[in-house]
Amino acid sequence: MNYENILIEYENSVATIILNRPNVMNALNSQMRAELTDAVTRYSKEARVVVLTGSGSAFCSGQDLGDGNSLQSVDLERTLRDEYEPLIRAIVNSPVPTVTALNGAAAGAGANLALAADIVIAKSSAYFVQAFSRIGLIPDVGGTYFLPRAMGLAKAIGSSIFADKIMAAEAHEIGLIYEYIEDDDYDIHLKSRVEYLANGPTVAFAGIKDAMRKSLTNTLDEQLELEAKLQKKCGNTRDFQEGVLAFHEKRDAKFEGR
Repeated sequence: MNYENILIEYENSVATIILNRPNVMNALNSQMRAELTDAVTRYSKEARVVVLTGSGSAFCSGQDLGDGNSLQSVDLERTLRDEYEPLIRAIVNSPVPTVTALNGAAAGAGANLALAADIVIAKSSAYFVQAFSRIGLIPDVGGTYFLPRAMGLAKAIGSSIFADKIMAAEAHEIGLIYEYIEDDDYDIHLKSRVEYLANGPTVAFAGIKDAMRKSLTNTLDEQLELEAKLQKKCGNTRDFQEGVLAFHEKRDAKFEGR
């Protein structure tokens, strides 16, 4: 696929996917959604970490309301099922760590696209808005799944009904994102985080993601069984052997991701 609405930077096993419609705050049109799904799927197989970010001052302003025909012809269910759901599943089910580098505003579908990643690292000036109720809709693109699990039911309902702006500091405080960094220090910090992931034990990272997600619905017995199976898989990797050897030799491990 030839990408027209996103940019790709690939270096040192890091694939950075950049939403690139800055004139509309990287609003999501149909073509961009297809390109994002293709890129996430492709680079999840080639890279050791996938980063999502936006060009310009915003991450993503959500659905492009000017995309398509009249309101009477809009089929929101089809759009969600055929275009958004494959994208969210590609991010969530990626076998490598996914990171949202939240460089600015994330509104509506853009907010929940950001939250689909494993880790969100935000600039202090960045923010989220569940803007759906402002146009008579409910949160979608996984929002009603991600929000209650991350911030609790009361905050999830209230922030969606009132469409409040949630700044990065508050998002971190309530557990919506992993961390936020002051704007001046952001690029250096993000680079170090991404490099850590790209040079880490990829199979173990995948196991961590799998185990943590399934713990939300598993019983204790089911979770203990899952841990044993995943640990067996990790224990059979070259990275485990290298990690133990590095520990005994008192040096940093050089993981291969296998």
